Amino acid sequence: MPKEKKDFRIVFMGTPEFAVPSLAILVKNDFNISAVVTAPDKPAGRGLHLHESAVKKYATEKNLFVLQPEKLKSPDFIESLNALQPDLMVVVAFRMLPEIIWSMPAVGTFNLHASLLPQYRGAAPINWAIMNGEKETGLTTFFLEHEIDTGAIILQEKISIGENETAGELHDRMKIEGANLVLKTVNLILNEEYKLTPQVAVQPVYSAPKIFSEQCEINWAKSYSEIQNQIRGLSPYPGAFTTLNGKMLKVFKSKKSDVENFQIQKSEPGKAESDGKTFLRFHCADFPIDLLEIQLEGKKRMNVQEFLRGNKI
Repeated sequence: MPKEKKDFRIVFMGTPEFAVPSLAILVKNDFNISAVVTAPDKPAGRGLHLHESAVKKYATEKNLFVLQPEKLKSPDFIESLNALQPDLMVVVAFRMLPEIIWSMPAVGTFNLHASLLPQYRGAAPINWAIMNGEKETGLTTFFLEHEIDTGAIILQEKISIGENETAGELHDRMKIEGANLVLKTVNLILNEEYKLTPQVAVQPVYSAPKIFSEQCEINWAKSYSEIQNQIRGLSPYPGAFTTLNGKMLKVFKSKKSDVENFQIQKSEPGKAESDGKTFLRFHCADFPIDLLEIQLEGKKRMNVQEFLRGNKI
């Protein structure tokens, strides 16, 4: 027999801005959020003042009970969770959970993942989907199991990727669509109406590991489309970069050079060109690319025209 909404105890786990809409939609729909688990406050900025996570800020505004464990296997934290007797845990952009935690709720623990599993398992699914030139991605809710991102699927929703869409822009769309999927999932679980689908691997399977600096440096010997996807997939963070005048130059937006105004000649990949006023262009293996929004080491992010007013190429 399904429980009443007010008696169905939910523990929500999340940390960054991506998780806030999912928590907010559960609060707005009057679900019983027994506790919110998020990362500990961390020192940040010049004064190293303690910085609260986006999820904690929202939870505090709504007077929700907040837990911030340093270690997820801490006996005190486990005891605190047990005392709440959760029916369900909802995980959105949080740390990897030990089994003693995810197996605790009566119904189980489900996670919102920003891909169509089993594709793009890992920490950076939005970035890698764009970097690999995908035209479509999606969202998945699934119950946690031993191996990361492998549990039975509850719901999935496909999302198209715009031709020039950046990871940041897709992230902002997906956090809203993800919240709607979380609400649908919780309602299905509450009413005992959900069906589970095992993950079936189709070849090839793409992974989405954490991004490191070697994935961020632009190799101009690659094709225009590969470099454009890399720039889009790493914008705004951590940012694709190259070197200009001996300094790191991050590139956040770019476009294919206008062939009507530019005579394409075979040039050395990585060669930079500019009229000093309106454009900054780099040659790829097959086609030149115009940089639109950039940030030189030690400077602020700006459009290329503003950059060229203060820098000579």
